[in-house]
Amino acid sequence: MLVLAVLSGLLTNAAFPSRGWWGCAFLGIALLFVALRRDSARWNGLVGLVWGIAFFAPHLAWADYVVGRVPWFALTVFESFYIALFAIAWTWARRGASIWRSPGLQTVAFVVLWVAVEELRSTAPFGGFPWGRLAFSQDSSPLVRIAWLGGAPLVSAAVAAVGVLFAVAVLSAVRLRLLRTTTALVLAIVVVVAGLVVPLDTQAQTGQLRVGAIQGNVPRPGLDAFAERRVVLNNHVQGTLALLDRVAPGDLDLVVWPENGTDVDPQVDAAAAASIDAAASAVGAPMLVGTVEYPASGGRYNTAVLWKPGVGVVARYAKQHPAPFAEYIPLRNLVRPFSSAVDLVSQDMIAGTKVGVVPLESPRLHRTVVLGDVICFEVAYDSLVRDAVRAGAEVVIVQTNNASFGYTDESTQQLAMSRLRAIELGRATVHISTVGVSAVIAPNGAVSQVTDLFTAAQLVATVPLRTSLTPAARFGDWLAWAIDGLAVLIVASGMVGAARGRRDARQGAFA
Repeated sequence: MLVLAVLSGLLTNAAFPSRGWWGCAFLGIALLFVALRRDSARWNGLVGLVWGIAFFAPHLAWADYVVGRVPWFALTVFESFYIALFAIAWTWARRGASIWRSPGLQTVAFVVLWVAVEELRSTAPFGGFPWGRLAFSQDSSPLVRIAWLGGAPLVSAAVAAVGVLFAVAVLSAVRLRLLRTTTALVLAIVVVVAGLVVPLDTQAQTGQLRVGAIQGNVPRPGLDAFAERRVVLNNHVQGTLALLDRVAPGDLDLVVWPENGTDVDPQVDAAAAASIDAAASAVGAPMLVGTVEYPASGGRYNTAVLWKPGVGVVARYAKQHPAPFAEYIPLRNLVRPFSSAVDLVSQDMIAGTKVGVVPLESPRLHRTVVLGDVICFEVAYDSLVRDAVRAGAEVVIVQTNNASFGYTDESTQQLAMSRLRAIELGRATVHISTVGVSAVIAPNGAVSQVTDLFTAAQLVATVPLRTSLTPAARFGDWLAWAIDGLAVLIVASGMVGAARGRRDARQGAFA
C-alpha cells in the first residue's frame, strides 16, 4: 500500500504544469482510494503522509531552488500532514454503517473530506498555503469550466469524484459486479464532460480596455535577481518605450508592469519617478507599476501604484497576503536554527488592508474603470480575487515576480491558477511577470498570448470589460463553508456509528 501511495502521489503531480497531464489526477486519486482500504486510522494516516511526500516533494521543488533543501523538505512534510489528516478522517467517516455499505456514499464522503482538507490547508496556519489543490491541475481539461459554477472547491471535488468512481469501477469489476462497474464508469465520464455544457460568456459588457503589459526581465535568475534594482527598472522602462513600435502614443488605456517592476520606490526616489513618468508620457497612458514602500514605522509594503503621466501616483493597492517564510518570517527566532535563509528577509512585509481594486479614469470610455489587482501568490487564494470582483472589478490584473524561481514549474503553476480565476469569475485576466510566464487570458480561460521565461517581452491586447457576477463569485464562500460543515458531520456520524456498532457487538457477545 505504501508503494501504491508513492505511485499515486507522483501520478497526481504529473497532472499539474508543466507536464499538464490532467488525466493523471484521476488515476492518482483512484490509487489513493485503493491504498486507503484498510480499516486502521494509524495505517491510513501513514499512507496519506507518504502520498503527500511523494506529491509535494516534486510539486514544490521550486522551494528547494529558492531557499534550499531543509526549508523545502520542511514545507513538504508539513503539507503532507494535511493528507495524513484527511486519511484519518476518511477512515473514521466510513466506519458508519451507511457509508461502509454504499459505494455512492463513500464517493460523496471521500470527496467532501478531500475538499474540506484542501480548504483547511488553504487557510491555516498563517493564512494557509493553497498550492497543489486538485483544481489547479485542470486548467486545460473540460473540468476547469465548472469553476464558473463553484470555483476551485467544485473543480477539486469533481476531480476527486472521478478518481473515486474509477476506483469503484475497478474494484467492482474484480468482483464481477457489472452493473456497479458500468454505473461508476458512466458517472465518471459524465462528470468529466459536464464542464462542456457550462456557458462561458466572453463578450464585453461595459466596453473594452486596450492594455500593454511589460515583461522587462532581470539580469540573472535566482534570489539575487534584483541585486541591480535600477537595471530592472530600466528594463521595464525600455520595454514600455518598445510598445511604441506597435502602438501610437495615446492608443493604450493602460500599461501594466509586474510585481517588483521597480524595487526603487518612485514615491521617494526622484530619479525613479522621472524614469517612470517619462515612459508613461511617451506612451500617453497611465501605468500600473509594481513597486515597494518602506513606511517610517518599519517594514515594507508590496504595492501596485497607478501612475498618471505628469501627475504621479493617483491610486494604490498593497498586497493583502504576504507569503509567510518568504516575504515575512513568523517565529523568526524559532526558525533560524533550521535555516539561515530566514535572514534574507531583513524587513518583514506588512499586509495591506484594502480590497484589491484600483480605479482607472478612462478618457476614451468617459468613466472610471475598476481594475481588480492581485499580487503574486494572492492568485492562489479564493477570497482575495473574489472580493475584488465583488467590489466591482471589470478585469483582473495579476502582477507577479517569478525571477527567484528560475526555470522551475512555479511560473506555469501560477499561470494555471490565473486561467482558473478567469473562468471562475468571468473576467479577462492579464497575467504579467517580471520574467515570464506572462499571458493574456480571456474570460473563458483561453490564452491568446503567452511569453517565454527569462526574456524581455511586451503584450498588447484589447480585453473585454465585464460586470456580471458568476455563480462562483456570488456563492463561492457559501459553498466552501457548506463543505466544511458537511465534512465535520460526516466524520462525526462515522465515529458515532462505529461506536454504536462496537457497543451492540459487545452486548450481543454477553446475551
